[in-house]
Amino acid sequence: MKAYKFRLYPSAEQEEKISEQLELCRELYNSFLLERRYAYKGSKKSLTYNHQQNEIPELKNTFDEYKNIYSQVLQDVARRADLAYQNFFRRMKENKHGIKQKTGFPRLKGKGRYRSLTYPRSGFTLMENGHLRLSKIGTIRMFMHREIEGEIKTLNISCEGAGKWYASFSVKQETVPIENNITGNSIGIDAGLLHLLTMSDGTVVDPPKFLKKGEKRIKKAQRNLSRKKKGSNNQKKAKINLSKQHQKVKNQREDFAHKVSDQLVKNNDLIVFEDLNITGMMKDHHLAKSISDASWNKLVQYTTYKAESAGKEVVLVNPRNTSRECSNCGYMKQELNLSTRVFRCNHCGHEIDRDLNAAINIHNQGIKKLGRGTPEVTPVEIRALPARATQIAEAGSPRL
Repeated sequence: MKAYKFRLYPSAEQEEKISEQLELCRELYNSFLLERRYAYKGSKKSLTYNHQQNEIPELKNTFDEYKNIYSQVLQDVARRADLAYQNFFRRMKENKHGIKQKTGFPRLKGKGRYRSLTYPRSGFTLMENGHLRLSKIGTIRMFMHREIEGEIKTLNISCEGAGKWYASFSVKQETVPIENNITGNSIGIDAGLLHLLTMSDGTVVDPPKFLKKGEKRIKKAQRNLSRKKKGSNNQKKAKINLSKQHQKVKNQREDFAHKVSDQLVKNNDLIVFEDLNITGMMKDHHLAKSISDASWNKLVQYTTYKAESAGKEVVLVNPRNTSRECSNCGYMKQELNLSTRVFRCNHCGHEIDRDLNAAINIHNQGIKKLGRGTPEVTPVEIRALPARATQIAEAGSPRL
């Protein structure tokens, strides 16, 4: 599955229609959740997706405003409510088996918290001029910057802050390996905060820290919003401005992750990452902001789907002891503080940068996991590392 995302430019009338539909879908979603809750409290009966889906025709006959929404969009609202309950029961079940997770009960969505409409398979048409025709809304101007390849499964219409609308097509494609793109290279990657990525060949990518750089603008926009009168036009403008500042940081992170992942997939056939528990690490309030700004998950996600499209491999390995094991002889250190940046082996005397040592061990684990034996890796000495390290430019574009 692959997603194609395009910018939409609806007219004022079309934007009003979409916003009205989003609000009606939010109310319907909350109604489905409440109906399930009351049914269980009253008669200990669990409602199903099919039961609530079959209520939609009667709903459209009773309330005229729902007639202006495509039927499959309303069915998707019932599907989302059903998925929220399925996830709740799944988390409850996992907790009983010792996998601790937050078991939050499905919550009602507040105003403005339902942000997308989903068209499964039908209800939309791609026009020859690249525009998009939506049932009950009309033909919307769309900037279609590339051709869609494959079978379109679903369409998602969403607003991502500051009044920007997008159309995301979920497409099923066949993976065709590109033979002339094979490099024969493999690499292990250690993720960190001092260096965003340290690779087993000695390359270093520093964190761009987009949130830290944009924090001053965000705080100023937040203060400006707090001074506005509730419900006023000035408050709405201040909200849009604040949304733009957050959107800029998000776009910078995504652009950076795309550029780094492109280079990783282009230059390597096998990429080995640590399988990090980001959710657990975020509980450390001293590091949570830096971890969030690093966007490790996004980088792994982008690299994975690009590798699949190119016929290459991404492997996740357990990060346990990768920093404490000597990459030269395999000796396991009993203690290694976070403040210790140089790994010195007590057995063979090997000295190497702590993160580089971990990256080499991660690479070796990935090779073992695939059953290809243990590769011979020549460690890079710490004194040679700075000469090979590559810094990030102010614009945030990596040069790997």
